[in-house]
Amino acid sequence: MVKFPLPRITRALRHSLALSAFLLGGLAQAQPGTVRLLVGFPPGGGTDAIARTLADKLKDQLGSTVIVENRAGAGGQIAAQALKAAPADGSTFFLSHDHTISILPLVVKNPGFEPARDFVAVAGFATFVNALAVSGGTPAKSMNDYVAWVRNQGAGKGTVGVPAPASVPEFLVKLIGQKYKLDLQAAPYRGSAPMMADMLGNQINAGVASIPDFIENHRAGKVRIVAVLGGTRQPALPDVPTFAELGLAGFEDVPYYGFFAPVGTPKAVIDHFSEALAKVIAMPDVRERLTAMGLTVGFMSSQQLASRERAYEQTWARIIKASGFQAQ
Repeated sequence: MVKFPLPRITRALRHSLALSAFLLGGLAQAQPGTVRLLVGFPPGGGTDAIARTLADKLKDQLGSTVIVENRAGAGGQIAAQALKAAPADGSTFFLSHDHTISILPLVVKNPGFEPARDFVAVAGFATFVNALAVSGGTPAKSMNDYVAWVRNQGAGKGTVGVPAPASVPEFLVKLIGQKYKLDLQAAPYRGSAPMMADMLGNQINAGVASIPDFIENHRAGKVRIVAVLGGTRQPALPDVPTFAELGLAGFEDVPYYGFFAPVGTPKAVIDHFSEALAKVIAMPDVRERLTAMGLTVGFMSSQQLASRERAYEQTWARIIKASGFQAQ
C-alpha cells in the first residue's frame, strides 16, 4: 500500500472541502426557497397570464416556490422600483416587456430607476407585436372600415385606449391619426385589463395594445383586431394585415419579453434561472400556450436580451424625439 505524506493528504482534504463548500454555496444561492416574479400590470392582462404560465413550470425547474406578485401602476414603474429595492439574492425577478425597461426612462424624467445601472438582464423568452383592435360596438371589420366609421360617426374624431400613458401604443395612436388624417386621442389606462373591460362594455371603441392582451377576446368575437405591427403577419392572426401593408411603415422592430434582476445578483443565480427558463419554454405545452397568446417564442441569453433592449431603446428614442414629446 502506498502511503502519502500527511501534508499532501491535508492539502488534498482542504481543497476538497473548499470545493464542496463553494459548490453547495452556489447551489444555495441559485435555489432560494421562494422566488417572486414581479409583474407591473394587474391580474387578468396579457403579461399576467404569461407570468402565471411560466411560474407554474419554473417552480419544478428551480426547485423553489414561485409566486407571481402584481405591482400594478404607472406602466410598470412601481414594479421596477420594487425590483430595485429587492435583495440581489435570486429571490426576486421582474417579468417585463419593452415599455417599463426601454420606454419609461425616455418619457419620464425621474422614474426612480435606471435600467443600465440598477438591473441586470437575465434572459428573454419571446417577442410580440402591438395591434389595433375595435370593440364589438363598432361595425368595423377592417382598418379601412374603422377609419370610415370614425369619419362618419365622430366627424374624424375618436378615442383609442392604451395600457399606459406615454407608451408605444400611445405614440402609435398619434401616428395612426396622422396617417389617416384623423383626430385620434389616446386614453391611458392602468394596464390592459381595465382597458379591455371598457372595450368589452363598449365604453371605448378601440384600443392599441399587445396581441396577448387582445387575442382571447378576438377569438371569441368580442373585439376585432384589424391591424398589427411588425414586418410580417402573425401566425396567430394570418388574416390580419400589418400596418406596413396598409402604408404605415417604420415599425418593424418588434418589442420583447424578458426577465430582469437587481444589479449585483450573482452570476450563478442568473445562469441557473436562465437555464430553467430555457427548459420551460422548450416544453411543447408551454410553447403552444405562449404561441396561442400571440407571442413568437425564442430564448435570449442575458447578453442577447441586453443587446435587444439597447437597440429597441435607441429606435424609440429617435421616434419619440421626432414626435416632439417632452419627458414629464
